[in-house]
Amino acid sequence: MIYLDYQATTPMAPEAKAAMMPWLDGGANPHSSHRIGRKAAAAVAIAEEQIAALLPNAEAGHLIFTSGATESLNWAIKGLWLSDRNKRRKVVTLATEHAATLDSVRYLEKLGAEVIFLPVHKNGLVDMERAAAEIDTDTALVTAMLVNNEIGVIQPITELAALAHNVGAYFLLDAVQGYGRVAMPETCDMIALSAHKIHGPIGVGALWFKKDIALQPLFHGGHQQGGLRSGTLSPALCAGFGAAAFLARQKQAEDFAYISELFAVAKAEMPDWIINGSEDIRWPGNFNIHQEGIDSSRLISDTRQVAFSAGSACSSGNGRPSHVLKALDLSQKAVRGSIRIGFGRYTTIEDLVTGLGYIREAAEKQRKSPFFS
Repeated sequence: MIYLDYQATTPMAPEAKAAMMPWLDGGANPHSSHRIGRKAAAAVAIAEEQIAALLPNAEAGHLIFTSGATESLNWAIKGLWLSDRNKRRKVVTLATEHAATLDSVRYLEKLGAEVIFLPVHKNGLVDMERAAAEIDTDTALVTAMLVNNEIGVIQPITELAALAHNVGAYFLLDAVQGYGRVAMPETCDMIALSAHKIHGPIGVGALWFKKDIALQPLFHGGHQQGGLRSGTLSPALCAGFGAAAFLARQKQAEDFAYISELFAVAKAEMPDWIINGSEDIRWPGNFNIHQEGIDSSRLISDTRQVAFSAGSACSSGNGRPSHVLKALDLSQKAVRGSIRIGFGRYTTIEDLVTGLGYIREAAEKQRKSPFFS
């Protein structure tokens, strides 16, 4: 099968797998004081350094391992809200955020928060005039994605963070789709990360936050990671994450150039499809396109040779149309006819051309069907 779903997860880098192998036999608890435990702790510490090397001003904060970005975002949002230092009642985010953010802030509404969902323009970029009007002195937190997971647009994070800081609010960055791919903004107070989006293992992520931020822990019981996040760390997962981050840093410019080439190929191969979101202000490895009248679910079912999607894998089972595409004010037919093609470091041009050919063929069969509308 041709894999074109890099936003859902990425193929593991051989270097990440190799870094994990020495720890897969078990018996090495990095929180134990004996020699084997200390050796495992050293591997975790090396991984932490490798991950932090891609973050600006990393030394000004804590990098805490988590089970993934969903936990990181939940912890940052809820942990800040529940902190004894938080005296404000307002949280501001974008209508196009990941479900982990949207569901977390909706949970805060039940606790008395006023939550503002900023609209986006038809190109997927946030309405900055609305942002400036809504972010005020009652705002505790502003949070946004760097690179949108469904349509790939890159939000003006520096400007959003400045609005937050001007009123004394914190800024949380969901960097899952941008970390290791584009430069990290220098103005964030908290950053959520995930290993499996940068060719690392599934099941491990991290939250970086400045040292002056007091987050209420979500987990209790073992006092690991300085008492900030209890639970025994997996040396294998941490090492795999670290190796993937190290490789991403080495290959960042090379990856961007190659993936930009793949994006140009994809556009040429699908000339009759319309790109969703800004064509220029985006991560080129995300190719979200639509054609009115096509049924994307049927297209995925009919194109079994290719792995691609109709949107976020995290919300694909809920049966609802993409909230991101709806926020772009697309027609119902355009939303229904949208597909997300994701490619990256290990995608060959041959595979991309072949895979898109299969998709075009299946779409043409749909159009010739007597049920086509």
